[in-house]
Amino acid sequence: MINVTKIIAAILVLLALALGGYAWVLSRKAPPPPPPATASAGTTPAKSAQTQTYPVVVATRALPAGQAIPADALRVEQLTINPAGAFKETAPLAGRVPVIDLGEGSPLLAGQLVSGLALRVAEGERAVAVKADEVMGVGNKVQPGDFVDVFLMLKSDNKDIDRSQARLLLSRKRVLAFGSASVDGLQSKIDKNSGAQAQQRTEAARTAVLAVPVDDVNRLTLAENSGRLLLALRNPTDMSEPDPKLFAELPTALHPAPTKPGEPRRPPLEGLDRAQAGVTAADFVTGGKPGIARTPPVAMRRTATSDTGGSRVGLQVEVIRGDRSETIRY
Repeated sequence: MINVTKIIAAILVLLALALGGYAWVLSRKAPPPPPPATASAGTTPAKSAQTQTYPVVVATRALPAGQAIPADALRVEQLTINPAGAFKETAPLAGRVPVIDLGEGSPLLAGQLVSGLALRVAEGERAVAVKADEVMGVGNKVQPGDFVDVFLMLKSDNKDIDRSQARLLLSRKRVLAFGSASVDGLQSKIDKNSGAQAQQRTEAARTAVLAVPVDDVNRLTLAENSGRLLLALRNPTDMSEPDPKLFAELPTALHPAPTKPGEPRRPPLEGLDRAQAGVTAADFVTGGKPGIARTPPVAMRRTATSDTGGSRVGLQVEVIRGDRSETIRY
């Protein structure tokens, strides 16, 4: 019994020695390093030095909407963000037009600039849509970028048109869009897979968009409302056009104000001025022939006149020609 007690006491002593030695080893380990001190005001944090930057084009001054961007109004800055649609170079942006006002230092994004079919219209032209069908569109073979001649057919109805006629209306006009296809390269909503593309090729076009000089828009509008248009496809290398000097210009619907004495004679109306002056349907159909193009407005009223002590009822006619009027009694 005494031996068992001695054995247990010896085990306990050994266990105590072991635990004491383990505690001594743990106390000998070096303490953990202190956290790094905060960087002083004059030094750059390591994390900031490793931040990635991106070249982004920004505005050097305010850019108003609707005005072309000058080249000296742009610069490239290194930003910590890379916005979607941002530009890395200034060259492609010179001359582009923003759709919203941009402040100084604002990054230029693709969605903030004018895009689409408007950029394909040359100066002095307008994009005009006309109704189209398979016959009018050369069996739907017309494609954006083609050049066409626009013919007009006027069918007599014994009311507004004396006799049927067909004539060339506009020559060598560029097709900007036909149906859902356009020269700006934007895909239509159904152009998402090959099956949809096949469907687009067989789908009949309903409109054709032509690039037309602004002073010819009136003629095209009257022609579409007065008769039937027909597109004639032509080779793009064929540069021939009719001589505009062979026929007299149509009179305008609005008469310019007369010049004051001493003022120089005005040049012929062109561009926007001629488009604003307009053209009447009668002059458009007849070609402005004298006596047929238009009838001067006449105002008639009865007046009482005296003749050798008696009285009789006569007519007084006021003829108005432009800004002049003349009264005739009979």
